[in-house]
Amino acid sequence: MKQFLVILLLLFTNIVVFATEDIVLKGIYQGENIYVMNPFASSGAGFCVTEVTVNGQPVHDDINSSAFEIDLSVYNFSKGNKLIIVIKHKSGCLPKVINPEVLKPQSTFVASLMKVDKKGYLNWTTKGESGSLDFIVEQFRWNKWIKVGKVRGKGTAEINKYSIKVYPHSGNNRFRIKQIDYTRKPRYTKDIRYRSMQPPVTFEPKKPTTDIRFSRETMYEIYDFYGHLITKGIGVKIDISSLKKGEYFLNYGTKTVTFKKK
Repeated sequence: MKQFLVILLLLFTNIVVFATEDIVLKGIYQGENIYVMNPFASSGAGFCVTEVTVNGQPVHDDINSSAFEIDLSVYNFSKGNKLIIVIKHKSGCLPKVINPEVLKPQSTFVASLMKVDKKGYLNWTTKGESGSLDFIVEQFRWNKWIKVGKVRGKGTAEINKYSIKVYPHSGNNRFRIKQIDYTRKPRYTKDIRYRSMQPPVTFEPKKPTTDIRFSRETMYEIYDFYGHLITKGIGVKIDISSLKKGEYFLNYGTKTVTFKKK
């Protein structure tokens, strides 16, 4: 009976009730505003968007238009602050956020104090990060840059310190750090140089049947004669018992050699 009375009340007072839905944007403040395309409601009565909040605070910009801007500058955010933007809209229509990528983490770090210590750890300091992204560590070995590790960035603008274990080869070493944001374009630090006084790595036997043994721990890669990567890793021994007989390329230490599996 109560439901019937509510329906009658709505009919005789010309009140139109719309179901609403949410679009939720989560990201990082990068100093740019959000732009929204706002179609008409499916009923033809008014526009689609009914309400917008930023971190729980209502937006006071005019949203009753075919396109509007969410002005984030009025909230006095600092770059790197986390944001949650909720766009409520009526059913049967869908507003479109034009530039959601401006809330994604961007690579803005400045690196300093980059060095490799005597224990084989690469250390560096950053400032000016505006969102958490991976720092990818690369080393120049075997005439190419290869990935040797990664560290998740803290994403804050203040000074941050990082450290990761690396495996220098004998002689002169080169390392670098890169970061890739939503643009897919990597940003690199300058090369970090380090000279190791350890003796060169050797291996045996020259015609292995079950395993390859190194004189000390080293990074390694094995390729077949077609250039396909078979295995890679760090260690003092490689189990090759499952390899087919034939010739292979072996990268280790600073060298690239061939060996024949018997």
